[in-house]
Amino acid sequence: MLDFKQAFIEFAIERNVLRFGEFITKAGRLSPYFFNAGLFNDGNSLHKLGQFYVKAILAAQLPFDMLFGPAYKGIPLVSAIAIALAETDHNHPFCFNRKEIKDHGEGGNIVGAPLTGRVLIVDDVITAGTSIQESVNLIRAAAATPCGVVVALDRMERGRHQASAIQEVEQAHGIPVISIINLDNITDYLETRSDMAHNLLAIKRYRAQYGVA
Repeated sequence: MLDFKQAFIEFAIERNVLRFGEFITKAGRLSPYFFNAGLFNDGNSLHKLGQFYVKAILAAQLPFDMLFGPAYKGIPLVSAIAIALAETDHNHPFCFNRKEIKDHGEGGNIVGAPLTGRVLIVDDVITAGTSIQESVNLIRAAAATPCGVVVALDRMERGRHQASAIQEVEQAHGIPVISIINLDNITDYLETRSDMAHNLLAIKRYRAQYGVA
């Protein structure tokens, strides 16, 4: 596991973003872990989160021209990532959308830089792929090109069919989805924690029942 992945897992646990126990997912499954990126909710943690996204983006070597964050969760994420990229001498424009179209002032539903070129979409966790579909439609309507998606966590879990939500996005749109960490990284981390052996066992059982390759 790359060093930044382990560091991110430790950071997420410290912030109570990544928790272990018993949680009911939107799909009604009893999950042994829960990830709530909304708890990166102060300046310091959001700054660090942006830096972790940048490490994943640069490690993937995915070429892009600008960033797009879907409302609402993507707005602070794309802002933090753009700042963190600039700190590494990678200055990229960014924008996000409004849920409602503005009919005065500059109008429209896009705030920030105009959508152009190769656009990297930012999100936290893909569950159903609905927001990604909306983002892809917005980007293509502007004659720009969606070139990939970056998320914090890939749960590597089957959706309604045999593929995961991330795999469905990749197949539907022909673009890669990169993540800071995935479920395999979490199990690898737990392998090093003898005090969390029961959590590791629970996740392995869950992975066997609902996981994808």
